Amino acid sequence: MTTTAAGLIGLGLMGKPMAQNLLKAGFPLTVWNRTAAAADELVEAGARRAASPREAAAAADVLVIIISDPPAVESVLHGPEGVLAGLRRGSVLIDSSTVTPDLARRTAAECAERGVDYLDAPVTGGDWGAKAAELVFMIGGPEEVFERVKPIFTALGKKFFLLGPHGSGQTIKLAMNLLLAVEVDAFAESLAIVRRAGLAGEKLVEVMQSSMGRAKLLDIKAPLMLKEEYTASFPLRLMHKDLRLALELARQEGLSLPAAEGAYAAYSAVKERSKDDPDYAAVARYWDRK
Repeated sequence: MTTTAAGLIGLGLMGKPMAQNLLKAGFPLTVWNRTAAAADELVEAGARRAASPREAAAAADVLVIIISDPPAVESVLHGPEGVLAGLRRGSVLIDSSTVTPDLARRTAAECAERGVDYLDAPVTGGDWGAKAAELVFMIGGPEEVFERVKPIFTALGKKFFLLGPHGSGQTIKLAMNLLLAVEVDAFAESLAIVRRAGLAGEKLVEVMQSSMGRAKLLDIKAPLMLKEEYTASFPLRLMHKDLRLALELARQEGLSLPAAEGAYAAYSAVKERSKDDPDYAAVARYWDRK
């Protein structure tokens, strides 16, 4: 067992298997989640349950947070029971949430005031990658900090891209999710044309998979869309949020992104109509097969 004390805040689709992998790697682990019951299985496996984000931070040499959106991250970081009130001088905060580059830079500055190092390190790989410890990390921050905490990363993932100063990881993550969202939406539109014309969607996939149109993403998402089964490995509500953040970043940079705007409208419509919490492949529901 390593002597580095780890902490993890956020035990959702991604965070819970990440916590399990930290335990498997031998890290003493403290966890916190807004819904306390989400930690029960981890506590049974040897983790310690913190009573607050502050307590989780105070117990950790390296604290990982992976939370749904910027307001949730802000709420966990700040206040008398927040992470920033508990982090010890010399510790490291790794934020694997998907937030704005500006929030990453502000958090880095707040950490520096407390003698704490910070990395923005959002991930890709879906819940299957989290379970298999095969996540890909996009990292913003100093290389020497990454090297100090590399054992934490290697317990969680398989590839680690050091992309530049604080905020760089979040910028690349938003740009990449924009691409994934548009790609799945484009396939959904192609599928809608084929089905409306009275042909089986499988025919489109058969040809696409033998052409330049093949993509690893669609190897995974196309079967879901053909079967219309959308159990979430990455929820549509989170992809919708990431598209919004990407479009906000583009506007800050003076860019117009027409394809992303169109995709955002489609995801917005499906999010509004969905009664469940589906995978983002459910953007194919936009047409309702009418």
